[in-house]
Amino acid sequence: METTKPKLTWKTVIFPLLGLIGFFLYIYLFNVDILGIIETAKTANPLIYSVAILFGFLDVFFFTISWRELTKFLQIKMSIFRGYLYVWYGIYVDTLVPAQSISGEVTRTYLLMRDKCGSCGKIVASLFAHRLLGMAINVIALLVGIVLLYFGGQASPLVFNLIIVVAVAITGVMSFMLVLSFRQQWTTKIIDWITKLAEKVTFGRWKADKLKEQAFDISVNFHSAMQEFKNNPKPVVSSFFYLAITWFFSLSVPYLVFLSLGHPVSWSLILITSSIVLAVKAIPIGIPFEVGLPEAVMTTLYISMGVPPALSATATILVRIITLWFRFFAGFAAQQYLELKPAIVAQKDIEKN
Repeated sequence: METTKPKLTWKTVIFPLLGLIGFFLYIYLFNVDILGIIETAKTANPLIYSVAILFGFLDVFFFTISWRELTKFLQIKMSIFRGYLYVWYGIYVDTLVPAQSISGEVTRTYLLMRDKCGSCGKIVASLFAHRLLGMAINVIALLVGIVLLYFGGQASPLVFNLIIVVAVAITGVMSFMLVLSFRQQWTTKIIDWITKLAEKVTFGRWKADKLKEQAFDISVNFHSAMQEFKNNPKPVVSSFFYLAITWFFSLSVPYLVFLSLGHPVSWSLILITSSIVLAVKAIPIGIPFEVGLPEAVMTTLYISMGVPPALSATATILVRIITLWFRFFAGFAAQQYLELKPAIVAQKDIEKN
């Protein structure tokens, strides 16, 4: 029987090319001064700052393990190493696409579907449940932070009100998502409404019957998976535990940065600022919140809680080197590896034959 030889086509190179284009555009548009960043990093204690960098990578690692606890329960075939690469790929896309709150999860869904790791509905359910757990920890961190601030005598009315607003908003969105995940009839109505709207907008040129059928199948698998989580909460508890470890490493990054600058700060300050920044980034409204806005928010919050302005700005830059630029380059490397490796393997097979 004749075997089909793998062929290199535009489809095998389009994604690595898109990744390269996105990489250089990002560097160009935001006028990144790599040498300036390095000079700023030199102002910190190198040993403590190196530990902060390591914690930044451990943050992503335990985030991956937390997510894998859910995928493993749903029998989605994904190793920790593969999941780690998927998460880094998603971080890279999060940085490039002005929809940070969902673009990374859409990317991970695409990668798992492309590699035939499981059904789309179950994949979406694992990501959906993981997002809910992350939001729950965010609210807990905000509440713990305000308690620490109160007993430390640092809780200003402005910061207190901001925390309450953010915590209530996250809880409201989380509650709606939780209810939606167990109301299949609502999802069915939403799918039906979207497909009818699409047909009207395209004046009937777009027949969405097949897409509608696929969406219903995904919905059935999604709600079935969520019901499995409800009936067997063990993987959810395990995922929550690893996500808590993720938060420890995540919060340790800014704490260690301040420590490396010879100005240790309270954990309450770290909890509040990090939780508010993450909460704003998690709002699914397509705002590009990766460059500019986080720096302004972080610096303003640090200053409002008593940190000197110059120190606030320096600490913010050093934190963002780890949480943005190191992640950007690591994500780019993961994107190139995942997209180029199949093409390299295909090329070697062709050369052998």
